[in-house]
Amino acid sequence: MRKPLSIYVHIPFCKHKCIYCDFLSFDDRTTTTQIQYINALTSEIRMYKPYAERFIVKTIYIGGGTPSILDEAMIGKILETIKHIFKVDRFPEITIEANPGTIKYTDLISYREYGINRISIGLQSADAELLRRLGRIHDFDQFLQGFEAARRAGFENISVDIMSGLPGQDMHTLVDTITQVCEMGPEHISVYSLQVEEGTPLYERDDLRSLIPSEDADREMYQMTKKVLKSYGYNRYEFSNYSKPGYESRHNTVYWTGGQYIGLGVGASSFFKGQRFSNIKDIDSYIDICEDIRDELTRDTDRNRLYDSATQVLRTNVETMFVNSRIEEFMYLGLRMTAGVSRAEFKERFNRDIFDLYGEVINKYTDQGFMQADENRVWLTDPGIDVSNYILADFLLDKQ
Repeated sequence: MRKPLSIYVHIPFCKHKCIYCDFLSFDDRTTTTQIQYINALTSEIRMYKPYAERFIVKTIYIGGGTPSILDEAMIGKILETIKHIFKVDRFPEITIEANPGTIKYTDLISYREYGINRISIGLQSADAELLRRLGRIHDFDQFLQGFEAARRAGFENISVDIMSGLPGQDMHTLVDTITQVCEMGPEHISVYSLQVEEGTPLYERDDLRSLIPSEDADREMYQMTKKVLKSYGYNRYEFSNYSKPGYESRHNTVYWTGGQYIGLGVGASSFFKGQRFSNIKDIDSYIDICEDIRDELTRDTDRNRLYDSATQVLRTNVETMFVNSRIEEFMYLGLRMTAGVSRAEFKERFNRDIFDLYGEVINKYTDQGFMQADENRVWLTDPGIDVSNYILADFLLDKQ
């Protein structure tokens, strides 16, 4: 029986890099580099052929960067190669990220023909001044045009990204953005709190950092976000993610429940064959290595050996996930979901009852009102989510 697998495809190109972004992306690469990169991606995909028969691909997520700035034929080539190498489920979830200002109706039609059935649009805010401060290249009208074009192209599963805690943002501007988005009726909404990462332009901008709402104000925004979205019928199923019933992100849920996934492209992360690893972050080296892989693939070569040798040069931070690490991650990620952790699934995966291992810590936080448990599941309460970083640290086994 084939095991379920998810695939993430990293497209690292942008028109303009936002000042808060610490993702691996580039805004200075030519079309030639883009073509070379897509060729490299398809070579990396073909490298997995020796293992593909063991799996069935349930979800594919094309993220970035800004995948929608590529020629749509490049997206088609990636998906065609995946479907050639892997067995893809009859009803997969296939998502592409897009930014307003880069969405073309003709591309959307092509995406649908390639089997893409979900689109995630990065709005961040409906406020023009906040968008300008972030370095975004679009305005709200362009978002509206892109959203409406996606509907016309036949997308019945649209996700919208919003950010809170932005420089100069207050409760009114956040609620105004959420309300306007809800009125449009997307199936899924993500609301992420701004994180100021060292090494980003925003980190160096004291003038903007001084405008960022306080931690207390950001917490109030989080609470209001839940209330507004609930009033519009959106269910919070993970700390920052809300959906209409049945439209939870299947791909992201794989991450949160410890499923296997392959990350393709420069810097992409994977959890595959019991190992967690990342691809190298230098795009030129990535292209060169994958070109060597492509040359090997044209010969009568041992693909298993090719995979193993490529692993030595293409992968970094390779970590074999022994049972304690897998248990810790299962709890840390699973408790991010409002449904919490399934006791039956914990037992099935690790052949232990969750209370045998974590009974003391679960009982402690249950007594404090931060957790709840029944015969089926263990989960964080709303007050527990507010202090989740503190609680989740107690699920490290070296602290037991």
